[in-house]
Amino acid sequence: MRRLITALGMCLGMFTALPLPKLPWREDARPWMPLFLPATGLLLGVFWSIPAWLFPYLHLPLTVQGIVLCALPFLLTGFLHLDGFLDVSDAIGSWRNRETRLKILKDSHVGAMAVASCGLLLLAQFAFLSAGGVDGRFLLLLPAISRCGSAMAVTTLPPLPTSQYQQKQSPRCIPWVALVFAVLLTAAGFLFSLPCGIGLAGALLGYGLSLWQAVSALGGVSGDVAGYALTLSELSGIICYTLANCLIPS
Repeated sequence: MRRLITALGMCLGMFTALPLPKLPWREDARPWMPLFLPATGLLLGVFWSIPAWLFPYLHLPLTVQGIVLCALPFLLTGFLHLDGFLDVSDAIGSWRNRETRLKILKDSHVGAMAVASCGLLLLAQFAFLSAGGVDGRFLLLLPAISRCGSAMAVTTLPPLPTSQYQQKQSPRCIPWVALVFAVLLTAAGFLFSLPCGIGLAGALLGYGLSLWQAVSALGGVSGDVAGYALTLSELSGIICYTLANCLIPS
């Protein structure tokens, strides 16, 4: 039990920018960290959803609401997953052979494809979050859904040679736990509202497609690849939710 608590603390410390107490690092707890990715996402979702619940009472312009909701997921994670999105975008967008793509992936410089991709990502996320009326329950569950995808990806797919997931074999139960959690969260979304459920299902689909694209291009999974798929997963969920909310009569 102590090892699991340590793994949770390590997961929160590594994948969030929240000012939480730091637990000592234990290598024997490291393989269990993916188990707590969905719980980490749920905690981040609490902070992401609070403004969405407050906005109806504050009567702020929709553009201000959009900026706040667009920026929060990146601020709460210290731009960690956005960094992976930039690296993978540069690598895939180079249209080179796999060996060259892997070199670009590890290059610390930012290329033109990363800048263009980041601009489009932020514009799209801001535009759809500025539509107004975002359900706080959807934003509560969205980060947990995307991290269910990450937990399944990093524990089932072959890691890249330079990936941290190359070092330790995670317990076999983790992807199954993440899958069950994803199904339960999606079902809860449909119970909340049809747009909420469609948005969460869209996030899972977006994660799968983004992951397939990245793994096909690079040959495996890494923290950068997981961050790339997670970022596009949340954007896909936001787009699906907003479109469903606009098109489906309440």
